[in-house]
Parts: sequence; C-alpha cells; structure tokens
Amino acid sequence: MTTVDVIKCCLDSIRQISENINDSIVYLDAGSTESFQFLGAFPLFLELGARAVCSLENNSALEKVVDWNINSEPAKKIVVITSRLLSDAHRYILRCLSTFHNVSHCAIYTSISEVSHSSYPDSPLGPDAFHEYESLLKQDYEELVKKRETDNIVSGNSVLKESTASEDEGWSQLTSVEDDISRFDGISSSKLPQEDHFIGYSEDVQKLLVSVHHFPLILCPFSPRVFVLPSEGSVAEASLCAEHENSISSGLPPLSTGKPADTEDISPGATLTAQFLYHLALKMDLKLEIFSLGDLSKNVGKLLTDMSSLYDVGRRKRSAGLLLIDRTLDLFTPCCHGDSLVDRMFSSLPRRQRTSSSQMKSSQSQPKNSPVKLERDSLAVQIPLEKFIIDEDSKCNFQLLENIEAFLRGWNTINADAQSVELMKFSKKLNDESWFQRNEGEVLHGSFVSTDNFRGAPYLEAILDRRTKDGAMLIKKWLQESLRRENISLDVKIRPGFPSKSDLQSLVKALSKRQSSLIKNKGIIQLAAATVHALDEIHSASWDAFNSAEKILHVNAADTSQSLAAQISDLINKTTLVASQVQKHNKVEKSQGLFTLQDALLLTIIGYVLAGENFPTSGSTGPFSWQEEHFMKEAIVDAVLENPAVLKLKFLQGLSEELEGNLKKTKSEEKENPSEDGVDFDDDQWGNWGDEDDDKDTSKEEVYGDMQLKLELRDRVDNLFKFLHKLSSMKGNAALREGMLAFESRRSDDPFSSKGLLYRLLTSILDKHDIPGLEYHSSTVGRLFKSGFGRFGLGQAKPSLVEQNVILVFVIGGINGVEVREMQEALTGSSRPDIELILGGTTFLTPDDMRELLLGDYSHI
Repeated sequence: MTTVDVIKCCLDSIRQISENINDSIVYLDAGSTESFQFLGAFPLFLELGARAVCSLENNSALEKVVDWNINSEPAKKIVVITSRLLSDAHRYILRCLSTFHNVSHCAIYTSISEVSHSSYPDSPLGPDAFHEYESLLKQDYEELVKKRETDNIVSGNSVLKESTASEDEGWSQLTSVEDDISRFDGISSSKLPQEDHFIGYSEDVQKLLVSVHHFPLILCPFSPRVFVLPSEGSVAEASLCAEHENSISSGLPPLSTGKPADTEDISPGATLTAQFLYHLALKMDLKLEIFSLGDLSKNVGKLLTDMSSLYDVGRRKRSAGLLLIDRTLDLFTPCCHGDSLVDRMFSSLPRRQRTSSSQMKSSQSQPKNSPVKLERDSLAVQIPLEKFIIDEDSKCNFQLLENIEAFLRGWNTINADAQSVELMKFSKKLNDESWFQRNEGEVLHGSFVSTDNFRGAPYLEAILDRRTKDGAMLIKKWLQESLRRENISLDVKIRPGFPSKSDLQSLVKALSKRQSSLIKNKGIIQLAAATVHALDEIHSASWDAFNSAEKILHVNAADTSQSLAAQISDLINKTTLVASQVQKHNKVEKSQGLFTLQDALLLTIIGYVLAGENFPTSGSTGPFSWQEEHFMKEAIVDAVLENPAVLKLKFLQGLSEELEGNLKKTKSEEKENPSEDGVDFDDDQWGNWGDEDDDKDTSKEEVYGDMQLKLELRDRVDNLFKFLHKLSSMKGNAALREGMLAFESRRSDDPFSSKGLLYRLLTSILDKHDIPGLEYHSSTVGRLFKSGFGRFGLGQAKPSLVEQNVILVFVIGGINGVEVREMQEALTGSSRPDIELILGGTTFLTPDDMRELLLGDYSHI
C-alpha cells in the first residue's frame, strides 16, 4: 500500500495539466507562487514545456519575448494558476490578456471550487460559476480591446497600443476589481462601437478560447506530511469569525461554547476550508471518518459530512481519520516562544512583500457588510545570502555579478527604449558592493524548498522534528558532509558540539565559494544561512528573553494568582522605564533582550490564559482579584502615556493625536523645568502682574484635557481587560480542561515543561482514552444504520481514530513548529508508531502573528 505524500500528490496534479502547460506562458498569482516555491515546482513547469513562469500581479510586456525554449513563434497559449476567487483575480487576468493580443487559448486554474464561488458572500457568479466566468471574461476582454481601438482612431493611430511594463500605466488602463465585476451583467452589443475597422480584430477576439478548471492542491508543504495554506490565497484570507459575543479575532475561530452556529451563520473561511479538505481527500483517494473538537470545527465537519455522503457509497478508497480542531482551544502554544529552530527562522527572517497589499487597502471602501479579508504575512521568507556569496576582500571578484550584468545587457539588444536604460543602470548598481550592503536582501536571497534533500532525506522535514540545538547540530553535520563530498578543505577549525554563528558562517562560505558547489548544495546553504540569521544575537536575545519570561509566568501560575499578577505588572512597568529611557536619549532601535509594551501585552495574554487554567474562580469576572487587576491596568495606562508608539493596537485606535500631543507637552515641560529642586526667579514674571486669572484658566483647561485623556484611556484599558477575561474564561472548554488535567496526572513528566494541546490530544487518542467534547460525524449511510436498522441489531459501531492507519489533523486557525515536533514525539512514543500522521493548518503562526490577530486590526476587542 502506498504511503501518503502531500508533496508527491501536488506535483502529480501539475503533471496532469501538462497538455495545457506545454508551449504556454504560465502565470502564477502570489498564493500559488508561495505554494510552488515550497514544492520546488518551477523546474517541473519548464520540464513540461512551459515557455516561461511569470507573476500574474506584476506581468510585463517584456514577457512576450521571454522564452525558455528556443522558439521564434510568438506565444499563443496562456495558463493562469490562482489561489483566489475568480472575481479577485479578474483584473490581473484581464491585464495579462491585454498584453498578448494574439493569444488563442487561455486556461485558468483556480483552487476555489465552483460551489465555493457560488456560495461566497456577494459573489457575482452562480452555480455554473466556471462557464459563467468564461463568457464574462471574453465579454470584458472584447470591450477592452474595442475601447482601445476607439481611442487609437481618435488619436490617429490605427495600431492597437500594447501594454507597457509601467506599473502606473498598466493599472490606469484597467478598471478596479469592483468595477470589472459590476460590469459583468451590464454588457450588451448595442453599447459597443460597430465601425468596420474593428471587424478583423473582433473576429480574433471571438476566436479566443477560455477554459476554467478546478485545481485544488495549492498548498505550502513543509514536508510530505506537514502543510499549511498559502497566506495570499482566498482560503487563508477569508474571515473565520464574524464579530459577536464569543469571537476574539477575524483570523481565529470563536471561543467554544458547546453550541455550534447555524448553517446560515457559518463564516466564509469555514466554508472554503471545508471545500478544500473535501477536494484534498478526493485527490489523495481517502475516505474520511470525520471527528471535530470546537464549535467551528463541528460546523466544518457537518459541511464535510454532507459533501462526503455524495461519493462515499460504491467507491473503494483508503480509509482515513480526519480530526478538526479549533485553534482557540489552545492559544497558549502559538503565543509562546518555544524550542523550535523552524519557529525561530520564521520569526526572524524577512518576508516577501505582499503583492496584493495595495489592493487589500482599497477594500476599506467596500460595503460594511462585505466579508473581512485578512492580510497575513507571506510565507515566502527571504534568506539573506549576500554575506556568504560576495567575497569582501576583492572589489570586483565574483562571476555571478558579471552573469547578471550580461543577462541585463541582453535586453538591450532587443530594445533600446527607456526600460533597457533602467536595466542598464541596475546592472551598474550590481558592481557596487556598498549598494549590496545598503539594499541587503533585495537581490540575492534564498527560500525554503521542501524537496531539497541530503541523500534522499529532505532538509526541511528533518529539522521540523528537532529542537533548536539538535537542528543546528544536524545542519552543521550536513555542511561538513557536503564539504567532504566536494573535496573542499576548511582552514578554520570547527569545535565539536553546538555550532556557533561563526562556525556555520565559515562552513557556508567554504561550500559556496565555487559556483558548481553553490548550485549543487543550494538547499543546505540556504537552510544554514537561515539558521545563522535566526541565531544572530539581535534575534536570539529577544527570543531567549521571551522564553525566560514565559517560563517565569508558568512557574508563578503554579503558585498563586497574586504572584502571577505581580509578575505581569512588573513586566509592564519595565516597558515604561525602557520607553522613558528611549525618549530621553532619542534612541529609535530596540535594545537587545528588552521588551516593548507590545511584547508585554503578549506576555499578559499568556499570563491570563495560564491564570484561566489555574485560577478559574479567583475573581468575580476574571481569574484575578479587583486589586490585582487595578495594578495591571494602571501600569498599562502609564506605559501607553510614556510610549504612544503603540497606536497600532486595536484598543487604542482614535487616540493617536491626543497621546502624541500629550507626550510632546510633557517633553516641552521637562525642557523648560529641568530641575524641580532649584528655584528659578524670573524677572519677566513681574511683567505679567495681574494676568493670574488668565494663567489659571489656561492651567484649568490643560488639567481638564489631561484628565479627560486619562479617563478615555482607562476606558480603553477596561475594554482590553474584558477581552482578556474572555480569553481566560474558555466557557465551553471546562470538560476538555478537566480531561487534559487528568492526562497530566497520568503522566510523570515535569509539570513545568507542559506540552501543547495537540500533543495531549494525540497521546490520549492513541492511548484509547475518551476526549471530552470530541464529536464524530457519521455519513448518511451511517446515520441510516443508526436510526433505521439499529432497532433490528444492524447498527454500525462508532469508529475510533486509533483504528485508522492514516490520520489527518487539521487545525483551523494555524499551527506552529513546536506543535509539529510534539505531534511526532507523541506518535513515536505511542503503541501505534506505524500510523501515517498528516498535520495541516490554515497558516503557519509565529508569536508576532498571534499578537497581531489578538491585538491588531483583526481583533474583536
């Protein structure tokens, strides 16, 4: 029996569309680019005969002459692969078609199914979404072509103008997404020009063949059995929760109450997630036995059950268990800075800028009832490679720069216009090493590719299962083995044990010195460069400081609520001191290992989650007493007044001008009165004799203004603490909490080194213990046996997850690296290590992501 392999399944899906890829220019949107970058699929496209692989959002007229294969004929086929709704990708597709006026076939592949298109809120497409879009795209394209020809006749130019590579001109030639969609139903032939001049070209437009297909497997695999969804795809961007009493963020499921929402109230994110999992199971030939934990997961499970019932009967598929889990059942683990090298990398490495960020900002003008779309950070990291590739001892020393310059000069032989001039200027910049230092990461950077391997062992998969120390030592071992294989000697002596930053740098520089070795070992070089970046003191000091503070909070949570509250207040007060020192010395950069108020608020969330688990009945409304919370509130008020740079926090929106004005006034007063001990007699004071009343009125207004600001700020902080009470209460999780506490009592582990919820759940499942709140979703046939034939003794027994040979765990809301490692540890230490475990999630979460979701623009404070 074949093993389950997500990467292989994705690559096979690409091969299945090879007929359309052959001899075509392939356009990928930002989400599919994320996916295929992790897959390492770009060489596969060229192997299947693609002329070029280009960006859909940033398409250029130069792409008409780009051809990986030697072929003099212009491209007549375009393939567009998108992870978005067709309505969201429409303007980019239309812009792409306008660049190639001689295209005869445009194949569009979207990861969003027809059902999802028709059921998505405010969608202009109906049940037959793909066929509808084919005709609508042709209509819009024909209208655009005729409009341009009309403009050309008016200007005296009968030749259709080609789209230029200028970004501003390209956008100005096309309407916005909303305008394009609003015109879908309003196009008629009577509105279009009918001159004879258009007949020839209009016939060419009519010959354009547009086909839309479903391509569900657009995901980001970290290994054959670990994946998340692309952050710039519609599924990850869709809201998981509308704002209501039990919601905490648009990007997270609501808090579980034990009462799932009605089918009509299910969020767009839940519907799209159900559709994705349904088609993932179809592609992998799996028949799912569905289990869920959490309110939103139960809704997704019901949707999946209704869809799965359509194909369960009469189809021979491999049985697998699907466990759906709400992220809000465990907020502690993704908020913490755990022992994971992958988590450190993703938290420290710069990310690729979102290509659709400018368009997302324009969504603020959309109607209030339209669904929220989250702007998550891209999963495409940018690993800095300049310091390893560029030799610092020589001024013009390495051939890679010359190769880039030669490539750029090649454009000049095609066209001598302004674009080529700009490219030549860019090539000159490449020869300036100081320019590299000023623009680090813009030219030479690497990325994670899950298919890169060392003698068959994928690099990324191997370090996912390891802690920071073990992962770094494994990378050092791979580097040393690669150097031996390349017969490269190392001048520097490497110490045994945990590698230092300088050790890894020496190994990487030696391995990347020759271009042949650099290309052959690019996978381990990129991974080692990412490790060096993550272990740099700037990043590691902050991560270690967080880790130490979280351990202290954990220890205090095992003691009393007073000690935990005092520790939280102390962390907040320290940020006030740091902010005052920064303002006093005009320092902008953050000192190593010191917390900002945003950091302290994340630690406060962690403290409240711990308090909710350990002191659920300490206070009337929260886990702390009124006095303990009062000290924390006052500490936050003082910290905000001292550092108004935290205005991006949701609970402070609308107070920016007041807080900044208050800080400026405080600074000016300190400059005017530098010493409180000395008495300053000013002769000018006698000149103001008789103006005491005016001064009193002014001072009263200032005092009133300060008091009003503090009162408003205290109200905002009170709302923040109501939100913290919500996080600590976890109303519907009392039974689950008791079950997990029983699990802890069965284990003899150190209570302070607690595991995450996923580890405890999987261990309990594999040990055949009951999980409170775990719901099984039986199929239509199963319900029939249960209700109709059960009275005759023909009922079906409820299946168990542990009986399955394949278990797919999907966390709605996202996963992190620590959970991947802990799940593998739980499986390895169980009685069923032969189970094929697949772990997936909405996105890959870092502590910064959690802080943004809980305290940023998408928070429901």
